[in-house]
Amino acid sequence: MAHDPSVLAPTYTRTAVRSVAPRFTMPDGEMDPKTAYQMVHDETMLDGNARLNLATFVATWMGDEADRLYAGSYDKNMVDKDEYPRTAAVEENCWRILASLWNAPDVANAIGTSTIGSSEACMLGGLAFKRRWQIARRAAGKSTEKPNLVMSSAVQVCWEKFCNYFEVEMRLVPISEEHPCLDGSRLEHYVDENTIGVVAIMGVTYTGMYEPVKEIAAALDAVQAKTGIDVPIHVDGASGAMIAPFLQPEIEWDFRLERVHSISTSGHKYGLVYPGVGWVVWRSLDALPEELIFRVSYLGGDMPTLALNFSRPGAPVLLQYYQFLRLGREGFTAIQQECQDVAKYLAKGISEIGAFDLWNDGSDIPVFAWQLKAGHTDKWNLYHLSDRLRMKGWLVPAYPMPDNMNDLTVQRIVVRNGLSHDLADELLEDIRVETAWLDALSSPMPVEAQKSGFHH
Repeated sequence: MAHDPSVLAPTYTRTAVRSVAPRFTMPDGEMDPKTAYQMVHDETMLDGNARLNLATFVATWMGDEADRLYAGSYDKNMVDKDEYPRTAAVEENCWRILASLWNAPDVANAIGTSTIGSSEACMLGGLAFKRRWQIARRAAGKSTEKPNLVMSSAVQVCWEKFCNYFEVEMRLVPISEEHPCLDGSRLEHYVDENTIGVVAIMGVTYTGMYEPVKEIAAALDAVQAKTGIDVPIHVDGASGAMIAPFLQPEIEWDFRLERVHSISTSGHKYGLVYPGVGWVVWRSLDALPEELIFRVSYLGGDMPTLALNFSRPGAPVLLQYYQFLRLGREGFTAIQQECQDVAKYLAKGISEIGAFDLWNDGSDIPVFAWQLKAGHTDKWNLYHLSDRLRMKGWLVPAYPMPDNMNDLTVQRIVVRNGLSHDLADELLEDIRVETAWLDALSSPMPVEAQKSGFHH
């Protein structure tokens, strides 16, 4: 094979780099790996800075030791438990740790699994509800048609997907200024014999608020006392299930409540792991129908699996165990407390600017939202402030509230591990400066082509 002199040329004078890379077709020939690396690396330069992305809940920093652990295990397939038995054991360690953290009555009798993220975990929780309901209905000689699932209108989109994909009626309890989350009121109007479960959110995506699971459970107790209908709860703890045990241990939201059958969370949110891992745990074996557990022979071993995905990376599971070992309760508490302190500092500073009303202040999960004060201005809106902040590198989304409140726009900040008080102070100063700039406008900003910056 003839030697290609362009391989030795300076990076940006090589033949491949001096032309536009194919976007939708496979190139005919090979490319020097250094050239291919540089081209793909350069493609991402216009992405936002992950550390300044205050829209996402997903972890953007872990540290050098975690990075080395990730690099040494990214080739492990989580599903291949026979070939990687210690990784499989670590997965079980993790969900049993979570069962204990969430006060399962008997950790040895609990069951759980890792997932790609909390969306898959939620779908597994929903599937268990649907299948338990179907089994009970068949045993009673009743129809299994028209199952429904009750939840707040502020749920994450994964629940809409679940109801769509698995043919379950989605019954949304609308939020309002009087009832900014699902709080148990009016629940009796949504629950009937076809209700497979109720979803309670520990950390509403829109605002960061906890839904009062204990009050929701009490409302369902009242429904059962009146009608005999026994409805279980799944707690969508994508964020809050990794905050409340450390910052608000007195709140009863978990398996201390008998009506809570399952809990899901994102390991890659406040579980402090890079993207790619979620968890779901059931309070006991009988809460998960055996028929949803598949036992397959794969690469020489017998393997039980209950996730929707099959092959998936094992590295994030190992990183989760690393964080449990590295931080322990003391470390998790310190990190989550620092995040909450920063959130409260920012919320206080934003409220003092005078242009905004807070929805909350980060006292639940370290997330808070605000809206423009009524009558403050007719020259600009929160989408304009979001654009002004983006020009300085900050990604702070503006978006409409759900359903009957979608004429109200809010802006939200998610404080994660890595957003220090120092960085937060710079952000606060930029918000002050850009708000003053917008307030000084002599004519309105254009509103054409504005779009929501909302991210789950």
